[in-house]
Amino acid sequence: MGIRKQFLKSRPVCKVTFNLPEKEGDGAPVAHVVGEFNGWSTSATPMKRLKNGAFSATVELEKGRSYQFRYLLGQSHWENDPEADDYLPSPFGDSQNSVIRL
Repeated sequence: MGIRKQFLKSRPVCKVTFNLPEKEGDGAPVAHVVGEFNGWSTSATPMKRLKNGAFSATVELEKGRSYQFRYLLGQSHWENDPEADDYLPSPFGDSQNSVIRL
């Protein structure tokens, strides 16, 4: 599954679909994409649970930029995307943030 990028010719945005496989979702009841593009809001970008147990969410992001993000599973478990373009140290603790480049 992974991250899918669909660059639009008519607008300066890219439709990014974040996919979190069931095994990465670790049986969480809910999941959210949390990142720079939504002000690190833990509720702004909920992911939809798919029939196969995976989670998915699509957002439109400005082209020519990089964004840091993570997945929030349930209320307290954080995961990175295994197919991110890069990883950068998080300012919180010893964790890293996933990075997507558009």
